[in-house]
Amino acid sequence: MEADICRDAPPVWNIQSLKEVCKRITSGGTPSRRRPEFYLDGTWEWVKTKELNDNWIEHTEEMITDEAINSSSAKLLPPNTVLLALYGATVGQLGILRHEMTCNQACCAMIVDEEKADYRYLYYQLLTARPQLKRMATGAAQQNLSGEVMKSFCLPFPRIEEQKAIAHILGTLDDKIELNLRMNETLEGMARAIFKSWFVDFDPVHAKMNGRPPEGMSPATAELFPDRFEDSELGTLPSDWEVRSLYDTAEYVNGLAFRNEDFCDADKGLPVVKIAELKSGLTSQTKYTNQERDSSCRIDSGDLLYSWSGSPDTSLDVFVWTCGPGWLNQHIFKVNTRSEAERSFVYFLLRHLRPVLVEIARNKQTTGLGHVTVADMKRLKIAFPTPQLLSAFQRYVGPFLKSVYDNRLQNQTLATIRDALLPKLLSGEIRVSDAEKLAGDIA
Repeated sequence: MEADICRDAPPVWNIQSLKEVCKRITSGGTPSRRRPEFYLDGTWEWVKTKELNDNWIEHTEEMITDEAINSSSAKLLPPNTVLLALYGATVGQLGILRHEMTCNQACCAMIVDEEKADYRYLYYQLLTARPQLKRMATGAAQQNLSGEVMKSFCLPFPRIEEQKAIAHILGTLDDKIELNLRMNETLEGMARAIFKSWFVDFDPVHAKMNGRPPEGMSPATAELFPDRFEDSELGTLPSDWEVRSLYDTAEYVNGLAFRNEDFCDADKGLPVVKIAELKSGLTSQTKYTNQERDSSCRIDSGDLLYSWSGSPDTSLDVFVWTCGPGWLNQHIFKVNTRSEAERSFVYFLLRHLRPVLVEIARNKQTTGLGHVTVADMKRLKIAFPTPQLLSAFQRYVGPFLKSVYDNRLQNQTLATIRDALLPKLLSGEIRVSDAEKLAGDIA
């Protein structure tokens, strides 16, 4: 079957099946779960479809042994193998192996013939064809694609040199996005380490009690920490600190409930921000409304949001919104603080408490969903430092947070450009040289 995009491709491009441009199209396997030794101290990373996130695959949740590979249909796949999810909710999701790995049977693994196709060009073509692939998936209970369907699926392929040029343009944008994400992980990690040292482990207080100057801070900042502990309902805490409930660290404003009749065309209203938008930004699935509602639930870029309901492992988290004005949907708190310093503290506090909050939600989980209530947040007590220490913390982590925010904004711009170029390049609508200049100027 031909992809829809084949109809718009230049006539000089070849329409070829995946079987024609790949050395091998295969799938993996799942070693027996009755043999735990297959997964203990494994040396080979093993990809599951939930790990296909339209990106490079660097590491996996589980690893398997050589014996596991020899005892199952799992097989070693080379770097640059393109994976596509064949089953269920993830059908059509993609990934590229950064290095040699294995995968389960729900992944279609495509190993390209380098003389006929560029692996990233194939990846981008499949990304563009995903809506069609999802329509092709069959099954009443679970949507499935078969390996045979994938082998016969046809896409347009220009000369290999042009494939590489197209892949380079799109890849340059994606690589910059990935670099920004890695930088943000590093910056947030540094800030979280400071938060834990100051406000969880109380390292500066312990140092002063032992007659040592606290590490990694100026004498003026060190002076802000006490040199003793006091008893409290939470145990021993630094003197002069308060015990507060999590709910009393900020104003938590719940979002609004929307019905189908509240929605309008995208160009006539503002987006309704649900958990999906917190994770992926504004997409074609985002709903819009032109209704004026309670202004306390109107949000804008830079606002701090906390998702308190949904799948505990994937939905409960704290976010900084970057996609402009919108209306906040129910199940999400807008977190208002009195100062930027308190805002930074509460952001990292919610990050630090995430495992605790996830466990609270999981204990009330029904049909895959859980939630954290206001009553839960009032019961959860924390140590709250002095205003002077909060200001000092802001001076240390503020630059990190600004860089993280700026990188997120840049990633939105890069993704918008990539998504605009993608169909035009893959259909031959715009020339490679024009796209190269635009991508080079931005990335």
